[in-house]
Amino acid sequence: MAKVYIVYYSTYGHVEKLAHEIKKGAESVEGVEAKLWQVPETLPSDVLAKMGAPARSDVPEITPNELTEADGIIFGFPTRFGMMAAQFKAFFDSTGGLWKTQALAGKPAGIFYSTGSQGGGQETTPLTAITQLTHHGMIFVPIGYTFGAGMFEMEKIKGGSPYGSGTFAGDGTRQPSEIELEQALHQGKYFAGITKKLKQAA
Repeated sequence: MAKVYIVYYSTYGHVEKLAHEIKKGAESVEGVEAKLWQVPETLPSDVLAKMGAPARSDVPEITPNELTEADGIIFGFPTRFGMMAAQFKAFFDSTGGLWKTQALAGKPAGIFYSTGSQGGGQETTPLTAITQLTHHGMIFVPIGYTFGAGMFEMEKIKGGSPYGSGTFAGDGTRQPSEIELEQALHQGKYFAGITKKLKQAA
């Protein structure tokens, strides 16, 4: 079985909803098993309470060394000023030991994300995140335009890009739309298929 890990951070649940759809997509590929993981929270509970952040789900937290168990990893995070949230950057910063030994080199990696507005980083967030993957020697797997007509949707607000699936959170009340969830499902299936092929070829 090829193992796909979906590793994410979600403050208000938008990224988490995409993560669940990506997992469904990955599991639809025969010979692939998928697992959800969260990265640790770095903000104090009182700060999170003032932000109105809901309690975290029961998805387990991952440690850096557990990344090596996966055959492919999709990373998800909300945007902060056009880049990944600090919580996820802190997690990447803790993978120095893996970088030193290049333990993740050659593993396929994907990205998904959430932004607050249409100009809030739907492309800059994944673009700047690729630097983390590059230093680890991972193989970035974008979805390109494999989602077909859904990539050209103009009548509805739709997050995501050729880099990966995405959603808009707005003021926090907007939830991922049907087409955004469909794109996330597609990403999971597409990524899992590539991960499986790479594992079989190894």
